[in-house]
Order: sequence, then C-alpha cells, then structure tokens
Amino acid sequence: MSVSFFVISAVFQASCLQAQTTTYSPEVEKHIQQVENNLTRWVQTQNTSNWKIKDRMAHYNMQGLSIAVINDYRIEWAKGYGWADSSEHRLVTPQTLFQAASLSKSLHGVAVLKLVQEKKLDLNTDINQYLLSWQFPYDSIAKNKIITTANLLSHTAGLSIDGFPGYSRCDSLPSITQILDGKKPANTSAVRSKFEPGLKSAYSGGGYVISQLMVTDIVQEPYDEYMWKNVLKPMGMTNSFFTQPPPESKNQLLATGYIEGKEVKGKYYLYPEQAAAGLWSTPSDLCKYVIETQRSFNGETGKILSPEMTKLRLTPFMEGSPAYGVYIIEMGNTRYFTNDGGNEGFVCQYIGSFDGKGVVIMANSDSWDIFQEIVYSVASVYNWKDYAPIKKNVISVPEMVLNSYIGSYTRKGQQLTITESNGNLFLHFRDKVWEMHFTSDTDFFVFEVKADFKFLSNSQGAITGFVFNGVEAIKTEIIKNEQ
Repeated sequence: MSVSFFVISAVFQASCLQAQTTTYSPEVEKHIQQVENNLTRWVQTQNTSNWKIKDRMAHYNMQGLSIAVINDYRIEWAKGYGWADSSEHRLVTPQTLFQAASLSKSLHGVAVLKLVQEKKLDLNTDINQYLLSWQFPYDSIAKNKIITTANLLSHTAGLSIDGFPGYSRCDSLPSITQILDGKKPANTSAVRSKFEPGLKSAYSGGGYVISQLMVTDIVQEPYDEYMWKNVLKPMGMTNSFFTQPPPESKNQLLATGYIEGKEVKGKYYLYPEQAAAGLWSTPSDLCKYVIETQRSFNGETGKILSPEMTKLRLTPFMEGSPAYGVYIIEMGNTRYFTNDGGNEGFVCQYIGSFDGKGVVIMANSDSWDIFQEIVYSVASVYNWKDYAPIKKNVISVPEMVLNSYIGSYTRKGQQLTITESNGNLFLHFRDKVWEMHFTSDTDFFVFEVKADFKFLSNSQGAITGFVFNGVEAIKTEIIKNEQ
C-alpha cells in the first residue's frame, strides 16, 4: 500500500513540475501573451478596449481557469490560471482535472457511433430493441411514434429532464434505472415523453441517460470501463475518466468547484448520469478529441470512427437540431463544431474549426461570461475564418426616441422589460440586466448576447415590439419613466 502511495505521489509531483517548467518557442509565447491581453466580446465599438485575462477572472470572481489551444491540428499550448483549490493552495496546471459536464455527451456520441459502425446498433431503430434491463414506457404523448437512438443523441426525442443537479459526496447514488424512473435516491423525476419524438429539438439530458443504459446493455460491461477502453484511451485522453466517484489516486489533480466564489459542499458533486455529465478531463485531453474529430472529418483513418461515420456524427439530425452530441454553428460562411457544459461549480466549452484550429476552456466557476471573451481573443490571434469580432459604431439616440422604447414585452411567453437609468436603456430578461447600445435610432445590441436587435413600429409610428434571432418580442405595456 505504501509503495502505491509513493508511486502516485511521484507521478503527481513530476507532472506538476513538468507543467510549471513548460517552455514554448518565442513565437508561441507571443501568441499566448496576445491571447491573454486581448480578451474581447463579439462586437467592438469605438469606445471599447480589450482586457487582460487575470483582470477578467477577478471581475467574474473566478477561482481557476485552464485553456488549451489547437493550431494546425496540434495542441500549440496549454496553461492554467488561478486556484484549483484555494483553501489547499493548489494552483491550476494543465494537468488539473475539471468536470466536463455536458461535454461528456460529445464523447458519448463517439461511443454510440462506434457501435453503429460495428453494426451492433442502428440509429433509426426503436430504442427498446436494445434496452434489456429496462424498457421505455411509451404512452399517448408519443402518438405511436418510436424513439430512436438518433432522437436521443440529437435531443429530438421529446423527453423530459433537461439537466441533472448532481449528488453530494455523502449522498447515496441511485442506479441508472432508478434515475430513469425517478425513484429514490434519485433527485430528479422520471424520464418520460413531453411531446412526440421527431417533432422538434428540446434539450434532454434524460435522453442521454437512456442511451447510456443502451450502451451498457449492448456491451455488457460498466460504462466507465467501456468508455476508457474504447474511446478515451484510443484517443490518447489518458488523464480523463467517467468513473463516479473519481478514483482516489486522482484526488490531488481534481479541481474544487465554486459557486459565486464559494466552495461547493464536499468540493464537488457526483454524477451517476455519466453519459450526460460524468466526465472528468483536462483541456489538453479534450483537444485530442477535437483534433481526432477534425482529422477524421477531413478523410484520415480515425482511431475510432471512419471519416464517413464522423461526418454523420457532425450532421444535424434535423433542421434546428444538434448533431450527435455536438452542435454545429455557422460564422459567416464557415462552420464550427462545439459544445459547452455546466455542473455544480464547473463550466466548460470547446470549439473546433474543420481546418485544424480550436480551443478548450474549463473553469471551476459558475460564470460563463469570460468564455466568449477568450474564444474571440483566440480566434483573432489565430485568424479563424469568419470569427473576428464585428465592429459597430455606437451613436446617441434622442431622449424622446429612447422613452418610446421603455416598457414590457413578451417573447414566446417570456417576459422582457426595458427600463431607463441615467440616460441609458437596459434590457431585463429573467435575472439578467443588459445595457443596450444603439447603432441607429431603431437598431441596438447587447454585449452579452450575440444577436442584432431592431425595434418595430406601426403605420402611426408607435412602437409595437422588437425582433432578434428571427423572433418578435411584442410590446405589452408602457412603463412610466420616473427619471
């Protein structure tokens, strides 16, 4: 036992020493400094300036952050910032493990497509054909339509349970069937139909738990072991694992989660919903997944999936839906693949181009806002196609015009409010408050959401609402301006 302890300690100390002494070429060091000192949002104006990464971490009350950057199909650099655990005085290094939350779904998508490739699973067959230890209880809500594996992975199955809150380390963990049926000690309700499958896309982590059970029923071995042998290890993601709770040998590498700067109870939560949220990883390991996806997509024989299967995995199942465990976004005329995730005290994101560039960001925080700023900085430094921040000229709008916009609005049943303070307008949505910046008397944007907004009026000139992302927010009430 003592020999094992000292071996583990030696490996850990060596890995930290290597991380702390990593040096890069002058060109790469220049790129790192450019990324660190030029954080920006999706739009730049004549009045905005870029920020430094450490200043923004302080601004968002972030304990720790880890970044790895891909350039020309290789990891160009990886670096940690801040605390992995502030009370233990453990700094973030490139070897620090973070909860990957919903990025787990991307790796799960690879595993499922591998079973399809091996002809052990068909994407368009009723899921109950593969479920041996549990059966999905169809009811009238499904309208006699089957749920397929393609539905599960693309969030088009019409199922309940968006995400999972996790379990304290002192809690009893439920089995997968208990989770699916909402039986104690599960802390979520049963995974059941909300609307007919194939109708539309609606996020469901519950669907991924069903597909996790399908995988284990097909391969007849524990999920974490199968994922290690067939996905993580072949990709070279040797520091990553799906095991819940984490192996004791990894304790000194685990980041502690923080909510609003305060330590999560027990340092982190457990997620038996492994396919949906259970992965622990590092940005460097996740870069290996991104690079493998890029190379396979571009025709190289994949370590796991063929180019044809990778292209299928990156194809949205239906218009407006994700692909299989991954989202495809368009920036101008260029497509990127991405996913993001959040567990209790952890947030993360990856984004990859189809020509060998990308970035992975992980943090032990509940704040997402810095991610956009880092991605745009990386995109600018590495000349990502169509990903440069948009330049806009902000103007002053007459007070009478601004006053006509103040009021309440409804969009898809959700309430939004516009108020005024010190001559500026603010858009309130849920618990968010965003300052509005005008580029014309009717057009505006907010820094926090990548969208263009435009006010609408009727033939008499009265404001009827505003539109963004193709959906109109209808004005329902005028709010008296008290200023």
